[in-house]
Amino acid sequence: MQRREVEFTEHGYLVLRAEVAQEFFPFDVLVALRRGPELWLLPTRGAAAGGLILKQRNLRGDRSVLVRETLDDVVPLGIRPAFWDDANGALRVALVASHA
Repeated sequence: MQRREVEFTEHGYLVLRAEVAQEFFPFDVLVALRRGPELWLLPTRGAAAGGLILKQRNLRGDRSVLVRETLDDVVPLGIRPAFWDDANGALRVALVASHA
């Protein structure tokens, strides 16, 4: 299991580095679900399948998506760890800062 990092901004966006977005969300669309202390991001197969559209944030290719509503306007700020869960087909993002 390779650990990743994502960033939550003060405006309620989740920012994914270009490499993470390309690897796990090649169609630039995802579904975001809150599951306890985590945010699960599940890829879909294009905009026609529904979901949230990842927007290009910079020339490097980083992507962002508004998740504020999914998190009931309680968005953690800053960098959070994430990992790909093969069994569930989701990028799982910690919503609480780890103390490790």
